Amino acid sequence: MKKNTAIWLLLLIILPKINAQETPKVKEKGHLDENKFRQMYDLLATPNSYRTASGAPGPDYYQQQADYKIDVELDDKNTKLYGTETISYTNNAKESLDYLWIQLDQNIAAKTSKTPLIENSKIDPSISAAGFSRKYLEDKFDGGFKIDYVKDSKGNPIPYAINETMMRVNLAKPLAHGQKIALNIKWNYTINNYMIDGGRSGYEHFKDGNNLYVLAQFYPRMAVYNDVEGWQNMQFWGSGEFALTFGNFEVNITVPADHIMEATGVLQNRAEVFTPEQLKRYNQAENSFDKPVVIVTQAEAMVAEKGFSTQKKTWKFKAENVRDFGISTSRKFILDAMAVQFGSKKVMAVSLYPKEGNPLWETYSTRAVAHTLKSYSSYTFDFPYPKAVSVNAQDQGMEYPMICWNFGRPQEDGTYTDRVKYGMLGVVIHEVGHNFFPMIVNSDERQWTWMDEGLNTFMEYLAEISFDPKFPVDRGPAKTIIPYMSGDQSKIEPIMTNSESIKQFGNNAYGKPAAALNILRETIMGHELFDYAFKTYANRWKFKHPTPEDFFRTMEDASAVDLDWFFRGWFYTTDYNDIGIKEVKQYFVSNDAPKDFKAPEVNRRNRLKASGPLVYMIDNASTDFKPELNKPLDLKAVATLDAFIQTKFTEEERAKLDSPKYFYQVTFDKPGGLVMPIIVEITYDDGTTENQKFPAQIWRMNDAEVSRTFATKKAIAKIVIDPKLETADIDTNNNTWPKQEQKSKFD
Repeated sequence: MKKNTAIWLLLLIILPKINAQETPKVKEKGHLDENKFRQMYDLLATPNSYRTASGAPGPDYYQQQADYKIDVELDDKNTKLYGTETISYTNNAKESLDYLWIQLDQNIAAKTSKTPLIENSKIDPSISAAGFSRKYLEDKFDGGFKIDYVKDSKGNPIPYAINETMMRVNLAKPLAHGQKIALNIKWNYTINNYMIDGGRSGYEHFKDGNNLYVLAQFYPRMAVYNDVEGWQNMQFWGSGEFALTFGNFEVNITVPADHIMEATGVLQNRAEVFTPEQLKRYNQAENSFDKPVVIVTQAEAMVAEKGFSTQKKTWKFKAENVRDFGISTSRKFILDAMAVQFGSKKVMAVSLYPKEGNPLWETYSTRAVAHTLKSYSSYTFDFPYPKAVSVNAQDQGMEYPMICWNFGRPQEDGTYTDRVKYGMLGVVIHEVGHNFFPMIVNSDERQWTWMDEGLNTFMEYLAEISFDPKFPVDRGPAKTIIPYMSGDQSKIEPIMTNSESIKQFGNNAYGKPAAALNILRETIMGHELFDYAFKTYANRWKFKHPTPEDFFRTMEDASAVDLDWFFRGWFYTTDYNDIGIKEVKQYFVSNDAPKDFKAPEVNRRNRLKASGPLVYMIDNASTDFKPELNKPLDLKAVATLDAFIQTKFTEEERAKLDSPKYFYQVTFDKPGGLVMPIIVEITYDDGTTENQKFPAQIWRMNDAEVSRTFATKKAIAKIVIDPKLETADIDTNNNTWPKQEQKSKFD
């Protein structure tokens, strides 16, 4: 029995050791590279011969050509438009095309449109009688295209199929590289009253019986075919705007004889549609560079708006290398214009407005057009088109090549508030600015709204503050996007979200990219590097079709600034910026080592820190802290430091050495996920300040917190992060040391 007991005791001792060997400590699993500074190869399309890694068009880049000859007639009495067109389409792609896709954007307003069916619909707790009638009682407006025929150049019918807002034209044989085809199309549609039925164009009806027309998407238009996705034939649901092909236009527009009109392109028969006196005024406007000349006066417009002529007049326009065509016509229009000089070229800044727009419009519109062209051109390229027109249309804000419609009117007595004035100026600058993005730098609005709206909003901000330094801007500066970026994450998407899936359209597609670009220019890159890169992008892609990758790559390529971390965070995530001060420690120099001090091993990396006589840094929270050290540094009191200086530096060199007396270690944390630079303002006890900026790369090794040491001659009284609100930091409560009580909005 004793023998057996001894064996069991031995087993009890040995078995735990065996078990310990069999169950080693479990190691954490490996992980992918999640560093915020990893390069964007996982997000960007692979460069190729069409689009290079530098962000420039490649040697095989191509784009299609679509030329139009259009004749349209406006039936003002019945608000209908009738048209015929010949589209000459050239295939510049290397591959053949079996069919062509044509956009029928007016079909969004067809009776059979599916667009109303994709929106949520709930019972309104209260609704106006007129609203109840439109929603539940009245027959729906039918504004879709009625296609009479599609024929070839010989008059033979071409089969086609309509799918909502897209029409596929089936070719008898493939259209090979370099070949051209002519399509003849006849159509008509009922024009929408956009004040009632909505829409980006249509007509506004006045109580005097007149209509003011802003006509766009009024003709079947070629869809884009390119190297990125083939046909851009995504349906038009309403939010995602238009992807279009460049071409030349000849457009004849027949309207009532008492109408005044402007449209895309150069008017070919001015002498036929203007009176001799109006022609004389126009010639004066062509040489007026400081103020607008009124060409069609308010008195003339007031006479015309009472006439309701039954006669007709045809206005003839030609436009070269444009992606679209817009028209605005009414007998109520006043017209003024002035010239803008770009080198040896003159560009006309023009405004059309009814008397209801005065005195606001005659005072500001054309001047704002001229200023916008100058401002945008200074950052991109000289405006290449012959004119830019601003049309006053109530509740509108929409852009087309050389022409746009803009809201903003005074009260009936002619008075207006600053809010109305600056709102009108803002929309004029914005919509005229769209001539550059996307009318010339022709991005795909159906996919990426931010590429035109975001870039344009950024440029609008620059134009507004140069027009009036006190302009009440609401988008552009970093602080303006904080409410959005600090909001409910369930209601926020990355900037790189398709147009139709954006919940907060204005904030996401306009405000956030504008703020991002402003931060790049003001805080990260600086004006010189940013402006050069931005201008390079604009010039590389004017009259071409850029993608987001082309923009991202060009901004890096032309500046030598690695921006992958920035574009990844700002454009591909909903991370927000929140950098705070976690801890501040003051250190004192000592000759005596702390009790727990362990000399570091000297190696290649730390030899300067660990070799020779040592100076010990003790913080005031340490148990080794000596109160007598709490005073300005005296080199003689620290023998090792004094000896080092005496032996390593000459007297002349010693005279040039700095002499810090205070030492601080500041730890910054980052509750927000977005990587941003750390901008620090230090206030000393004598009231003076100093600013330091640490690049975003300071976070590359630790995305949670980083520390910096500050050796100063004066005691630090206060530290503030981002004092000028440059980085869209959503919470400034943690930005100050010593921590200060924040006043509430109520206070």
